Amino acid sequence: AASGALPPPTSVGRTYFESGWEETPSYSLQSLAPGNVLEGPALLLDDISTVVVEPNCTATVTATGHLEILVRPRKGARGETRTGPEAQRGAEAAPAEGAPSPSGDADPVQLSLYSHRFMGIAEQMGRTLQRTSVSTNIKERLDFSCALFDASGGLVANAPHIPVHLGAMQDAVQLQQRRWEGDIHAGDVFLSNCPHTAGGSHLPDLTVITPAFLPGDGEAPAFWVASRGHHADIGGATPGSMPPFSHSLSEEGARIVGFRLVSRGVLQEEGVRSILAKSRNLADNLSDLKAQVAANEMGLRLLASLAAESSLAAVRSYMHHIQANAEATVRAMLRAFAARTGLGANGVCTAADQLDDGSEIRLAVTIDAAAGSATFDFSGTSPQSYSNLNAPRAVTYSAVIYSLRALCDTDMPLNQGCLAPVTFVLPEGCLLNPGETAAVVGGNVLTSQRVVDVVLKAFGACAASQGCMNNLTFGDETYGYYETIAGGAGAGPDWDGRSGVHTHMTNTRITDPEVLERRYPVVLRTFSLRAHSGGGGAHRGGDGVVREIEFLRPTDVSILSERRAVPPYGLAGGEPGVRGQNLLLPAEGGTGPTVSLGGKAFVRVEAGARLRVLSPGGGGYGAPAEAYSGGSRVK
Repeated sequence: AASGALPPPTSVGRTYFESGWEETPSYSLQSLAPGNVLEGPALLLDDISTVVVEPNCTATVTATGHLEILVRPRKGARGETRTGPEAQRGAEAAPAEGAPSPSGDADPVQLSLYSHRFMGIAEQMGRTLQRTSVSTNIKERLDFSCALFDASGGLVANAPHIPVHLGAMQDAVQLQQRRWEGDIHAGDVFLSNCPHTAGGSHLPDLTVITPAFLPGDGEAPAFWVASRGHHADIGGATPGSMPPFSHSLSEEGARIVGFRLVSRGVLQEEGVRSILAKSRNLADNLSDLKAQVAANEMGLRLLASLAAESSLAAVRSYMHHIQANAEATVRAMLRAFAARTGLGANGVCTAADQLDDGSEIRLAVTIDAAAGSATFDFSGTSPQSYSNLNAPRAVTYSAVIYSLRALCDTDMPLNQGCLAPVTFVLPEGCLLNPGETAAVVGGNVLTSQRVVDVVLKAFGACAASQGCMNNLTFGDETYGYYETIAGGAGAGPDWDGRSGVHTHMTNTRITDPEVLERRYPVVLRTFSLRAHSGGGGAHRGGDGVVREIEFLRPTDVSILSERRAVPPYGLAGGEPGVRGQNLLLPAEGGTGPTVSLGGKAFVRVEAGARLRVLSPGGGGYGAPAEAYSGGSRVK
């Protein structure tokens, strides 16, 4: 082809990009000449590779035959550029202490690269934690989270671990900063878990926090890293530290407001042994805490390497650009929602849901379309519960930040920028902001799920998912085991709900049957989908699961679950999902009755007894389709 003149495409087809379907020409790379310029979208093909030129990109063939691709700032599907003056304003609004304010717009390519570098560091921390831990809970079920924080303790990036951990970890880091202010040194590592005064989620989730000091950067930490892992037992009233009928925090295990786990490089093992003296498996606790320290150390090394590679100022600047980008994205989503639904300048959308015990979660979201901000007002939510369904304030924040991130259609790290446009009204002493002695073990794993359901219902995003984590713990005085059980996901406007998955605030695996049966005195009798448990509709809700476990010796068993009385709601005419059930079956060949345990139970079983958990299905979306068959209308 002559220089500058494009050859005809070899074909033209439809290709799906983030913005939707696009007519996309294909060219042979060998047919292109220096000076050729192609506006995206386009596909460039040769024998061993395919180059995708995305929309908003331009490819130029250089004089040496190389491709130079210009990536312009991408506009989101909802019409707002993800970088620019608003994002910059957000970054300048709250710079970390000692951090230079970013000047000018963030380069979109660098923004993407740094986002993935930060998430990659968190993922490497997670891999280190998984490899070096010993407990089933962390090594097999992956019930842990890792994240990076700026100098002020603001969440920057996380690996795709457990949502209920991640939004709460920022509070945990900032509270330790304040607690130890003026007494933080290189080689220190801090430990906490208190849900009320230390940003914890519930007591079994132990958070290990490490400051990052860089050479030549003064005496204050440049960054922070943290890992949170669910420890299968830390004491408390029942094995597994998840008592279904706890009424105060003291019944749920050891409470740690702040402890210097490592002091200037020296592990304070005797102090940990004293704090966790009532754990039923202290050896696993100690090993997993050491693994968390090692994971944090990996994060420190990788952050130091990144700062040495590109400069500390650049790392700090892009930390704030990433947070500002998240803020701008959430603001754009709020504006687009207000415009799409005709809410007006300060419109209000509302939603409510009820827990199985009758407690209500009520939400009114007032959206300021001009500012792209929102007030999440939980006034009218039931008072603090005598049970353990109370959700600490940090967990409520986690549920909202996760929901906002889920409502955005842009690939970005979940970080503190998501909450910058949001104001909370959380009445003191309510179910979502309880007092300091309130029991919370169920609030973290059950109520958090229902907060997500309520937020997504207010935005009309999708039907309810199973609304529960189906928390099963069992053991005796020598061991404790904990797992969460999958269920059905809610359907949406253009998708069916997934079946047999962990949804929303949980993202753990289930223990492999071989590992479960090798390490614990049980036999897994059944693990299958619960057919037809998803709600009907134009799009069906996902099915729950059936999980049946036989106990081979006398065992204490606890189940902590929801959606056993109030089913997962359908949306836009969709039908609700089927409620869950917890059944205690007699030994095979035995004559005893099958007993329904309800949603929350503690029972001491004999050898041969079986527990069958039938988890809820997700709600359906849209009225079920109608069709004619043999002259009659059939749903």
